Amino acid sequence: MNRIDAVHPATLRRDLPPFRPGDTVRVHVNITEGDKQRIQIFEGVVIRRRGNGPSATFTVRKVSYGVGVERIFPIESAQVKKVEIKARGHVRRARLYYLRNLRGKKARLRTKVRDLSGLVSAEEAEGAAGTAAAALESPDVEVAAPAEPEASEETSEEAPEPKAE
Repeated sequence: MNRIDAVHPATLRRDLPPFRPGDTVRVHVNITEGDKQRIQIFEGVVIRRRGNGPSATFTVRKVSYGVGVERIFPIESAQVKKVEIKARGHVRRARLYYLRNLRGKKARLRTKVRDLSGLVSAEEAEGAAGTAAAALESPDVEVAAPAEPEASEETSEEAPEPKAE
């Protein structure tokens, strides 16, 4: 048995969503202060993913009070409890180090709707498609057409004159 195999876990984490550089994520990190533990959220843009397997990491950048803060998270770390994807960014490179030199609106990334069907298991896709089809076929749901006002001669009458006192 190789020494490295004894250190690294046999199975990798499956609970993290498929995120890429350019995505805005919220990373829930377990913080230990003395004997107390709490969850702290670090929200920013993923500027790089590095490596694969148990030693893979990702770097998240945010601007806090005008100061850029970057933090590197190991994917397999037990301290990383959850990763939520807030927005998907459309970028054409794997390392977004150029964001370090940009400020304000210039640092925004384009958003793009990405096809994630290849990243979702077949069971989850069937479940989502089944619920959407059931909602469309439901007899309880009725679509009401907007009511059109009828044209009549009564609407053209003049308003009564106010009484003078």
